[in-house]
Amino acid sequence: MSRKNKLYLLLAGFFITNAILGELIGSKLIQIGPFVMSMGVLPWPIVLIATDLINEYFGKDGIKKLTFITVGLIVYAFVVLTLAMQVPAASFSPVSAEQFNAVFGQSQWIIVGSIIAFLMSQFVDVYVFSYFLQKTNGKYLWLRASGSTAISQLMDSFCIVGIAFWLPGKVQTSEFLNVAFSNYSYKFLIAVAATPVIYIAHYYVDKYLAGEELEK
Repeated sequence: MSRKNKLYLLLAGFFITNAILGELIGSKLIQIGPFVMSMGVLPWPIVLIATDLINEYFGKDGIKKLTFITVGLIVYAFVVLTLAMQVPAASFSPVSAEQFNAVFGQSQWIIVGSIIAFLMSQFVDVYVFSYFLQKTNGKYLWLRASGSTAISQLMDSFCIVGIAFWLPGKVQTSEFLNVAFSNYSYKFLIAVAATPVIYIAHYYVDKYLAGEELEK
């Protein structure tokens, strides 16, 4: 297997794992000062970094393919959770059926919302990233990385919180706006803060792939 294929598998693994983790833990809301966020935003920086690196080295086709695979796996997780909630808990189970369903039942709404938000935001991210890449002739990595994230995650944050929490009546409109703005602010700040990480990763990936050329 070539080094480039190994790199794609590694990035895809981190991308998919953290995207699914975000679905499973997203029903818990946390408060940091005045900001209320979904716990699902915690693994999202890894998804953002992986997205930028896949965009950079594998282009539109690479990230589109991975997006559809991830959506398929999220749907699979949705089906498994739905089936699991139909099975009664044993009398001595440390987790009752009610507790299990209370957690993963809410995750179903998050999965529905995130599939829609994920598809929309990923395709926006791909095209914005490509636009900046072409307009700058491959320069200003920070601009295409943070710029694509800033635009795509605005859509993602409001869409997923709206479908997962506001539409089913779990939160009021003011709470929905608070959570959506908080989620977006967190993702935007992480995107900016992760810029040095992107440059460092870019350096080592270039070095790693250059090693493949030397071996030929």
